[in-house]
Amino acid sequence: MSVFTDINDRLFELRDEKYAEFQQKLTPTLTREDFVGVRTPQLRKLAKDLSRREDIADFLSALPHKYFDENQLHSFIISLQKDFDDCIALTEQFLPYVNNWATCDQLSPKIFAKHRTSLLPYIDRWLTSEHTYTVRFAVGMLMQHFLGEGFRTEYADRVAQIRSEEYYINMMRAWYFATALAKNYDTVLPYIEEKQLDKWTHNKAIQKSVESCRITDEQKSFLKSLRIK
Repeated sequence: MSVFTDINDRLFELRDEKYAEFQQKLTPTLTREDFVGVRTPQLRKLAKDLSRREDIADFLSALPHKYFDENQLHSFIISLQKDFDDCIALTEQFLPYVNNWATCDQLSPKIFAKHRTSLLPYIDRWLTSEHTYTVRFAVGMLMQHFLGEGFRTEYADRVAQIRSEEYYINMMRAWYFATALAKNYDTVLPYIEEKQLDKWTHNKAIQKSVESCRITDEQKSFLKSLRIK
């Protein structure tokens, strides 16, 4: 059985129509026809099974995929890769075809954590992409791998300097700064105090920070006072 037949059969065996409708509402950039309706834990399990196939490369190179669920599978399979160079190659091949925030955010290769220095040049290039979800992914990688002890202001500078009208880019930028405030409050606070972000992202970052349990009540009160009206 070809990998394509196997994937198609297994996806439709796991199909849940109501879940597909629910997913579409959360992903308004896609239509109902884009969803098979397979739940994430089932897709993760399927990805592990499929990653062992000798012909899985055929699926990974067959882009674009038809269904959201196939893109999710693709993200999970890439995220399981154990060789950094192979993982980067597969990520770069896939990113131009990522067409929604959920698939973008599910693409989270574990191997990147062991190769942060090598990852940075790719992040720099992705940040300058004209593709919405490539930029979103790059910001997500800075948030995931370069906050806390690995934080440098030059990384936050890169995110602060982005100017975009794309909702899904600016939402990730806001999420980045909210998380950065939770992990590196004193160093990141000047970005908010000095209003280095556009108004929407600035206020959204404050909103998400105020909603976080990792921000103290005192910090929340001060951040509220920095909202731009």
